[in-house]
Amino acid sequence: MAACLNLALRGAFLSQGRHLAAVGIRFVCNRPPENKKTVISESTEEYKFVERLIPPSRVPTPPKHAGPAPSGWTPPADTPPPLPYMIRRSRMHNIPVYTDLTHGSRKTTLVRKVEGDIWALENDVKEYLKEVVGKELPTQVNEVTMTLKVKGHFDSELKQWLASKGF
Repeated sequence: MAACLNLALRGAFLSQGRHLAAVGIRFVCNRPPENKKTVISESTEEYKFVERLIPPSRVPTPPKHAGPAPSGWTPPADTPPPLPYMIRRSRMHNIPVYTDLTHGSRKTTLVRKVEGDIWALENDVKEYLKEVVGKELPTQVNEVTMTLKVKGHFDSELKQWLASKGF
């Protein structure tokens, strides 16, 4: 019969004001370790509690409805407009028009996710903003990132204009 011995000595011994040794807990056993097999069981009933903690892998498609939503969001047209350029929606299904403020006071508006003829989009945006503002605004086209930059904050005007076109 194999026996196990527990030694439980704690503390430090003092001899003439100096520490001689510090002793801790030691476990001594000469029997072989027991072979315990762990059993893994799979429960599908409790997985519903785990599923609600996992974030969705993609944003669901918005429900079909006519007209703008109460938040002001408008769905894209069923068929894209027959124009030489296309503007894809963002992954949250919004029109990708953003404002930017650089160098403290430089206001710009960015139109992103442009596919096709970005120069035709630039001409159409210049014509539209000339009607709105009354003067021609400077624009910058970046063909690599497919973005159009307009001087000034015109995000709400451009979003409404692009939504009316069917993007």
